[in-house]
Amino acid sequence: MSRSDVLCLYRRVLRIARSWQAQSALLQDTDTERKYIVQEARTLFRQNQQITDQESVERCIEECEARIGIGLHYRNPYPRPSYLPPMGLATQKGRKLRAQERLRKQAKPVYLQSQDET
Repeated sequence: MSRSDVLCLYRRVLRIARSWQAQSALLQDTDTERKYIVQEARTLFRQNQQITDQESVERCIEECEARIGIGLHYRNPYPRPSYLPPMGLATQKGRKLRAQERLRKQAKPVYLQSQDET
């Protein structure tokens, strides 16, 4: 992915924010959700602007496109939560906490990868 592709994606997010209509159709909700979309895009794009590794860039773009698709489909700009029980991935023998957290991180959907960092 090139810089122009990333900037095109950023502009796409800002266009979606400009035309966003809240599901409740209330002006206050629409304004709140528009501001959230713009702020989240600015935060995540600025946070990741120093990434040069091609694989990491593709992962970030994949996350952004997934969040756009889910947001447009459900008409909800906020990331969908993932419900994992705190110790739900342990085997019957039991695992140490670090192994639990590693498994939880691996099970996290692509559209929530950046949520730990913000």
